[in-house]
Amino acid sequence: MGEAFMIRKLSHEEIIARQVQRVKNRRLPLCVLLNNIRSLHNVGNMFRTADGAGIQKVWLCGITGYPPQGGIAKTALGAENHVPWEYREDPVSLVQELKTQGYQIVLLEQMQGAVSYDAFTPKFPVCLVVGNEVEGISDSLAKWANAAIEIDMDGIKNSLNVAVAFGIAVYQIRSKFL
Repeated sequence: MGEAFMIRKLSHEEIIARQVQRVKNRRLPLCVLLNNIRSLHNVGNMFRTADGAGIQKVWLCGITGYPPQGGIAKTALGAENHVPWEYREDPVSLVQELKTQGYQIVLLEQMQGAVSYDAFTPKFPVCLVVGNEVEGISDSLAKWANAAIEIDMDGIKNSLNVAVAFGIAVYQIRSKFL
């Protein structure tokens, strides 16, 4: 037989200590802009994913809810208290600012010219823009983008839940940095 291999489940305290050390040591050069996300539960889920992926900052724009609104805390489970975030009403002016700071503006949207999320090569720092669950990203915001990525769908539905799609995209972009 092969080498002896010991597997032991980590305690909650060990997991927390490991995560605190990781957060101290790095944040990805990746921020996200959530524009007009209607569901507070989706926003909370995206905060939790942003925390897990080591996102630099979450920008909340338009009608997107922001902490301490109750539905966010229910799904974020405290991540909203650890991930830097800021609310800006106007996403276009924010994207213009980020572009002047050297951010590559990447849309998560099904559109002409979009590439598959797993074939995309980001140029850091990146700002991933995620739009409304029904309407997507507005044309006025899309025109400022450097790139667009999409998730291929093989079923009868043409899209995933916005928080699920966000998680897939963020972790794929993260994998290109690490």
